[in-house]
Amino acid sequence: MRITAYRTVTTLQDWGRPVGDVNGFIRDGITEVPIVILETDEGLEGIGVGSHVDIDRVFPAIEGEDPRAVVALYDRMLARVFKGGHVGATFGGIGALDMALWDLKAKIADEPLWRTLGARDRFVPAYASALEIAIPDDELSDLYGEWVARGFTSVKVKGGLNLDSDLVRLARVRDIFSVNTPRPGIMLDANESWNRKQAIRYIHAVEEKVDLSWVEEPLRRWDADGMAMVSRAVRAGVATGENLTGLEQFKPLLDAGAVDIVQVGSMWGITHFLRVAAVAHSRDLPISPVGSTANPVFHAAAAVPNHLSAELQDLGAPLGMTVDYEIADGGIVLGDKPGHGTTIDETRIARAVPLDGWAQTDGPHVRPDRAGLRLVPESRSDGPRQSGR
Repeated sequence: MRITAYRTVTTLQDWGRPVGDVNGFIRDGITEVPIVILETDEGLEGIGVGSHVDIDRVFPAIEGEDPRAVVALYDRMLARVFKGGHVGATFGGIGALDMALWDLKAKIADEPLWRTLGARDRFVPAYASALEIAIPDDELSDLYGEWVARGFTSVKVKGGLNLDSDLVRLARVRDIFSVNTPRPGIMLDANESWNRKQAIRYIHAVEEKVDLSWVEEPLRRWDADGMAMVSRAVRAGVATGENLTGLEQFKPLLDAGAVDIVQVGSMWGITHFLRVAAVAHSRDLPISPVGSTANPVFHAAAAVPNHLSAELQDLGAPLGMTVDYEIADGGIVLGDKPGHGTTIDETRIARAVPLDGWAQTDGPHVRPDRAGLRLVPESRSDGPRQSGR
């Protein structure tokens, strides 16, 4: 079997609520979900979720190759763009192709990806994370009701700007999840909004009232010395890593003892997750994937010995996307379909009515103005599928 082409589709996820963090929020709660489909000469296809950036530049590294050689092909993709830079959205494009390759590898073996990766148990522990900063306190019970009903015992709260309101919010969320456990796990995510002294003072004040499991991204992602300083000064663990694009970016943090819970952005792909998990395990540190709604990295989380808990941001799936897992007992129960179990209905996506004004300029990720979201498979006159290069 050989890789012959790829195509890209963009769908959307309607969260049904505002979503965001301390940096801002998307008022209408509608976000894009880029999808990549790898095609083969035998008709089998692999699906990846993530960035479309630079895929046309990266694809020649895997074109004509046997998709089962996933790890080697991952390194070929990195090498293809190494001199021009492989970080940021380009790294996300590599991650999307990597997910599609793993999907193909498991489909060829006719088994679920968690089996291919060597997992024994299909259950993946998870925590609730609704990106809820724009949700009023008195609506939190309704927001989290379904998570509680499905057995979740830990939750991450967005905050970091106002201590008094954060203390009220953290106490309210703790009470909501106390239905399932007398000591729910409570995490606070500051999204890189503090400097060193601000972080220590803020966290100390919170810890006088709330027992925090971890504080996420208290400082800028590159401040290894500062993160180590915070970790030594507070009781809570320091979690970071979701915005690091490349294994090499973790080294300064690990060498400085600056991270207690190693996080990996789920959209960066499965091979990246596995490599970071191995490095973290060598230092007796737990790993946690971030931003993993409807994401194949759940399968990789089931297969590593140091997985702690995966972030679950929503209980639904994007438009036209079906995922083969169940959310129950405070986590994700992976299914048995070959591959990572993600399927897409391109016809349904293409028929979707474009939504005007979905991109809120007050959100954390400002997008250019445009008439609406084009929900059709992207065509290209110069891409690999047409040219066959």
